Amino acid sequence: MRPDQSLRREAMPSYPSDGEQPLVIIVDDDACVREALSELIASAGLRSTCFGSTRELLASDTLHGPGCLILDVRMPGASGLDLQRHLTQTGNPKPVIFLTGHGDIPMTVQAMKAGAVDFLIKPVRDQTLLDAIMTAVDLDAARRNEAALVKRNIERHETLTPRECEVLCQVAHGRLNKQIAFDLGISEVTVKLHRGNVMRKMEVASFSELIRSWDRLPASMRDSVRTKRTTEAS
Repeated sequence: MRPDQSLRREAMPSYPSDGEQPLVIIVDDDACVREALSELIASAGLRSTCFGSTRELLASDTLHGPGCLILDVRMPGASGLDLQRHLTQTGNPKPVIFLTGHGDIPMTVQAMKAGAVDFLIKPVRDQTLLDAIMTAVDLDAARRNEAALVKRNIERHETLTPRECEVLCQVAHGRLNKQIAFDLGISEVTVKLHRGNVMRKMEVASFSELIRSWDRLPASMRDSVRTKRTTEAS
């Protein structure tokens, strides 16, 4: 597994200069494999860090930054599949690539059903592994961007008054101004004022943007507005 110049040129990703760079976390009990993978990943312009077991990884503080994991399946102590299961249970969706010399079909199916990006058998072509790494890093970036949008929408939604929340909920469900006014017992002019305030506070410029912002709110938050309105109406 020796990197070459063509791999360096083709695999080099582009990331914002002010953002945290992705980290490829390698967990394998074979020191030679860890060293070879580190060299290959460096040739693609990425950072990496290595651990000899899942216990070593979990004792560190490296799982919460951007990047992905390359895991062997069979290792002393907890296996790579055990670690993947642990990440799922703790709400950490960091992308996982399995790289093993001991794979079989049931193991592959289990890993892929649990969300693995790829399941590769040693020895593997450098470019095949780099392609999987780039896919995993891009997937992690997309998830983090979406999480940031959700967080920002929650913060904006929390600036709305209770009445503005009700209007937003009604608008998101396709209700017309006159229908909202009737349902809430207010004038149509007041509904328009609330809609304007909602657009401004949610920092959107169009109805479609407003709907996307509503859809990105956690389901529990959207349901609480509907439940509150239903309770008051009854």
